Amino acid sequence: MRFNRMLLSTTLVVVALVVQVSVLARLHLPGAVPDLLLLTVLGLALVYGHVGGCLVGFGAGLLADLAPPADHAAGRYALVLCVIGYLAGLVKPESGQLRTATGPMAVVVGAAIGSTLLYAGVGALVGDTAARHVGLGGLLFSATLYDLLLAPFVVPAVMWLARRAENDPLAETGGASGKASDVASGWLSSGTGLRIGSQRGGFRMKASKARVARAGRIKGVKRL
Repeated sequence: MRFNRMLLSTTLVVVALVVQVSVLARLHLPGAVPDLLLLTVLGLALVYGHVGGCLVGFGAGLLADLAPPADHAAGRYALVLCVIGYLAGLVKPESGQLRTATGPMAVVVGAAIGSTLLYAGVGALVGDTAARHVGLGGLLFSATLYDLLLAPFVVPAVMWLARRAENDPLAETGGASGKASDVASGWLSSGTGLRIGSQRGGFRMKASKARVARAGRIKGVKRL
């Protein structure tokens, strides 16, 4: 990943994690906690593609595993977000622009359900049965509802920032100036060529007129 991608992804992931842990987790909403980190990974994956989404998801999940108050094994959420980021990156629009909101909303619903099921499944493999006591159905419904409510405010903003970071103003300026200089040099060279050509043509015309006049004078002398 390029430096601007890494810098933006790290900043957005850290901000999302801080807001989720310090604000959203303390709202004590029924069911699941709104997953701002998941929505951030989805927005970046829809711009960077499956490889970038996989890397961002793994880094974001690992950071969430290590951030307090983590109560699960390290690497569990990293695996979940790695898979979700990879799958979300596969539906990245080829043009880079979203024409409708139906696609991203479907991605958010699938990611909310898939991440909850995958997290519960990995937990069951390591002996964590908390999902059974809380109720998997309620977790799925609340996670999907909360993520859908947050998605219109988070995913488009993250995608806009990611696309903005992809455009390097220095590169664009350099490219534009390079093209402008090429065009300018082309105009100058063509203009110079025309001037030189016109001068040469003028010299040729003058020389031919001089020859004709000289020939006329010679012929006139011979006639005389």
